[in-house]
Amino acid sequence: MEVTILNGDQTIIKVSGRLDTVNAPLFGEKIAPVTESMKDVVVDCNELEYVASSGLRQLLTLQKMANQKKAKLVFRSVKPDIKNIFDMTGFASMFNLED
Repeated sequence: MEVTILNGDQTIIKVSGRLDTVNAPLFGEKIAPVTESMKDVVVDCNELEYVASSGLRQLLTLQKMANQKKAKLVFRSVKPDIKNIFDMTGFASMFNLED
């Protein structure tokens, strides 16, 4: 898994690879600065291949932080397989998904 954070008017978090049990803690560490100074955030999922339950917890935590700080969080370019995971777990209704 690789995480790239680009700061500008909005923060873009690019995630590639697998957000699984092994990588979820690293993802949490890398996005910690984003959650501290939360503003509008886009999570670019174009290269995200897989999300495990531990990865979903990290994404849910990010969503909760955005809600607390009244920031907008968008998941962009979610592949059909990842969207199916979001749908099956009920996360699709909690997340703002964009093409």
